[in-house]
Amino acid sequence: MYQIIDGKKISQEIKDELKEKVAALKEQGTEICLAVIQVGNDPASSVYVGNKKKACAYIGIESLSYELPEETTEQELLELVKKLNADDKVNGILVQLPLPKQIDEEKVIQTIAPEKDVDGFHEKNPVPYKTELGL
Repeated sequence: MYQIIDGKKISQEIKDELKEKVAALKEQGTEICLAVIQVGNDPASSVYVGNKKKACAYIGIESLSYELPEETTEQELLELVKKLNADDKVNGILVQLPLPKQIDEEKVIQTIAPEKDVDGFHEKNPVPYKTELGL
């Protein structure tokens, strides 16, 4: 037996629940901020990042957007990630993948502070599906 699910409805329910939780945190004096980094202008990545910005606005999370040119060097990106790691205002960092060929994705992922790694890709963050898939 199968069950058809309504992805849009479930997504909205999750956002509504998060909106309430974020409001409660704000009442306690806690602000939340997500930094999103996109290197290059891949159309699919741009849509994804745009949707993240809209979701953040809806649930009341501040979002910082860093849209870097395709030519950005690995060193420039690593410096930005380190700067965001050190910024107490930033609670989470999301680096949109894929990255241009001149940048080592794994090096960037491992540079993100584990506690700020929104995707959970850092080696210190247990990601069950990676283990299940043998990754």
